[in-house]
Amino acid sequence: MTRTVPPATDLPPTRRVVLGLQHSIAMFGATVLVPILVGLSPSVALFGAGVATLLFHLLTRGQVPIFLGSSFAFIAPTALVVKEMGPAAAAGGLMAAGAMYLLFSGLVKLFGTERLLRVFPPVVTGPVIIVIGLGLSSVAVNQAKNNWWLALATLLAAVVASIYGRGLFRMIPILVGVVTGYLVALLTGQIAPDALDAIAAAPLLGLPDFHGPALDWRAVAIIAPVAVVTFIEHVGDVVVNGRVVGKNFLEKPGLSRTLFADGIANMSSAVMGGPAATTYAENTGVLALTRVYDPRVIQIGAVFAILFGCSPKLAAVLRSLPQGVLGGVSILLFGMIASVGIRTLAEAKIDFAHSRNLIIVSLILVLGLGGASFPLKVGGTSLELHGMALAALVGIVANLLLPRQHQEVEGEPEGRDLSV
Repeated sequence: MTRTVPPATDLPPTRRVVLGLQHSIAMFGATVLVPILVGLSPSVALFGAGVATLLFHLLTRGQVPIFLGSSFAFIAPTALVVKEMGPAAAAGGLMAAGAMYLLFSGLVKLFGTERLLRVFPPVVTGPVIIVIGLGLSSVAVNQAKNNWWLALATLLAAVVASIYGRGLFRMIPILVGVVTGYLVALLTGQIAPDALDAIAAAPLLGLPDFHGPALDWRAVAIIAPVAVVTFIEHVGDVVVNGRVVGKNFLEKPGLSRTLFADGIANMSSAVMGGPAATTYAENTGVLALTRVYDPRVIQIGAVFAILFGCSPKLAAVLRSLPQGVLGGVSILLFGMIASVGIRTLAEAKIDFAHSRNLIIVSLILVLGLGGASFPLKVGGTSLELHGMALAALVGIVANLLLPRQHQEVEGEPEGRDLSV
């Protein structure tokens, strides 16, 4: 017999604070990696991610437990604009991308979410969720292979806390793993001396290096169209989050509202000089592992992100986390996301004896995980569909075009799809 741990619903404030800290640490690596790659300030990115998350929760009435962080989809165009036109022009282009979300929100409001739900049945969303998790697996492995022993120590501590822990320790396996891995790294001399010097030299408090946007239509043409791709990612993230929590966020608070909130949040980060802020798949892994779905925990995590952005010393401590530690927790988080996708297919009782279901799932998995990409030209701007966005688009088209067969879903006559 296996023991099922019910989701935590009412937590004391002290536990919510600790869980919020765990969320901010889990999001930290990816949030600061993007600005480092494109030439923007990591401190501004942390501050902007915290503000963006709080705005998202305010606009969605605190119903969706999602953290917003630096978007990987905008790395290439943002890096190009920063190099050729400067950070201010990049901020203007990212604000335009946020405005695209507002346009998508209006279209969803006009035509209704119900039409969208028809193109996102479980046979599509399940494998897309798997692609989201496994698509990030190479990131986790590349981090872990820098020091496999450190990664395994971190992973083991998180697993032990999740399975054998009691009370608070069961709810914070990621934090337990990170702290354990960091202590092991300190005791074995695996924290770089210059990183320790940076921690000692960094001031406790200090405002990030904010800068405003500038309107450059060239930057807008390069960056804004990427929002077409991240729109699909947004839908996928909201669906995955709802699957974990057990709610349909596409209906309540509604896709038009989450898109509008994501757009405003993205613009708020960009106006400060930060990277694009959007919904995070890593957040879903933490929810699945801790089974704590209280949006207030995410909001506390957002406050911690703002504090990290305003504290060079705290940011220096987190920047000193060895890659092995980050890899150890990422293996667990990203695997949890993929497992949610498998659960989605299982709960929908998809019948894989039918070739239609096999074809749809196969296309999504191979294109999403195989590194396929499809170049596009939009108004003279070069775009590229790849990864989850390409896989989701192909899955949607295949589901709409392939003829239905009888009893594709167990217990559902004529192959009627279950709603999302």
